[in-house]
Amino acid sequence: MLEVPSLVFAAAGTAVFVASVLPTLLRNAPLSMPMVFLGAGMAAFGLIPTLPDPDPLKYPDFTTHMAEICVIVSLMGAGLALDRPVGRKSWATTWRLLGIAMPVCIILLTLLGMWLLGLGLGAALLVASALAPTDPVLATEVQVGEPADEDEGPEREDEVRFGLTSEAGLNDGLAFPFVYLAIAISLVGSSPSAWFPEWFGVDVLWRLSVGVLVGWLLGKVLAKLFFSAGKGGLRLSDHADGFVALAATFLAYGLTEMVEGYGFIAVFVCAVTIRSAERSHGYHRVLHSYIDQLERLITVVILVLLGGAIARGLLEGVGWVELAVALAFLLLVRPLAGWLGLLGGKTGPRERIALSFFGIRGIGSLYYLSYALGKGEFGDQAEWLWSFIGLVVSLSIVIHGMSASPLMNRLDRLRSRKAKAEFGDEGLAPNTPV
Repeated sequence: MLEVPSLVFAAAGTAVFVASVLPTLLRNAPLSMPMVFLGAGMAAFGLIPTLPDPDPLKYPDFTTHMAEICVIVSLMGAGLALDRPVGRKSWATTWRLLGIAMPVCIILLTLLGMWLLGLGLGAALLVASALAPTDPVLATEVQVGEPADEDEGPEREDEVRFGLTSEAGLNDGLAFPFVYLAIAISLVGSSPSAWFPEWFGVDVLWRLSVGVLVGWLLGKVLAKLFFSAGKGGLRLSDHADGFVALAATFLAYGLTEMVEGYGFIAVFVCAVTIRSAERSHGYHRVLHSYIDQLERLITVVILVLLGGAIARGLLEGVGWVELAVALAFLLLVRPLAGWLGLLGGKTGPRERIALSFFGIRGIGSLYYLSYALGKGEFGDQAEWLWSFIGLVVSLSIVIHGMSASPLMNRLDRLRSRKAKAEFGDEGLAPNTPV
């Protein structure tokens, strides 16, 4: 009879191997790696009763820190991948998604939570703020690829992939003030006089400012160490060691959290700052490749456990009303908010639809929920909150996973065709709006 430890080792080896080849195999298929491993987790924990119960409520600390590590690793990868320099006009799509689409999503989903789901203001705001950000982990199918080398440049980034990558990099940190607001309301009540001064002064102004400042300063120092330090062992780019990207991730996150800043923002800002130094240097690809592989490994573990939790009853508290609200958020609220935010921008109509639709929910939502439940007072709603957030994340994995490759490939073909028609064979398709 097979023992559980040996079975787990065999399954882990198989999963890691499959994770290494799936992105290539599924490149043109209406299927994604997250879908495969979510289903694998459901099958494994459903068919093998001897496996331990992966209920996130039973292991809150493990759940929180596992999701936390996955998100910050993904944020470093997103920042390192972006070729486009930060600017008001060059990042206009990003600012619109962050400044308009995300707040609209939070407001509308909070109202839906109170009106249709019967939640109090604190719980409704927690659900909305946890689900508002586009996930940097599960959105890889619609994000930019590896950093450009000296023969390429920012012009290779189409607006859809750039917009979703940069949005996912920043909105995880920008959603945190609303998570803290939900926690504060759960502790002291909904009266603004009870929560506003500390929330606005600390959770908004201080934490955001510290996150940006520490991330930028550390990024400058690390970029100097990577590319400008004297020869003889100090210039790390000479050694092609990609694992220092993990050191940068943990340093940015840990130092910022020590001074009560938003570590998520610091990690992404640090990565973008490193990327801006010696922009055409091949070492950026080394750093990004290491982070990408590590992110994929951690994501596999979390998705299998999430699938296992679903198989063991995570969604038992879900009814038709919850399903309707979840679908309304994914198919109506986010697309509408994104469309409104992008009106008047430089994107074409098809790109605007794609940017609005692919607001993928994922590991970040699981982290926010787990974190808030450990800090706030949400009574006996924890189990229901996990059921609803798990439902939305699972639906997002399936809906967006099935549509990502076909729709993005379709956009690429339209962009290439339009570029050739307008500029000939030398037209740059990624910069052509469609």
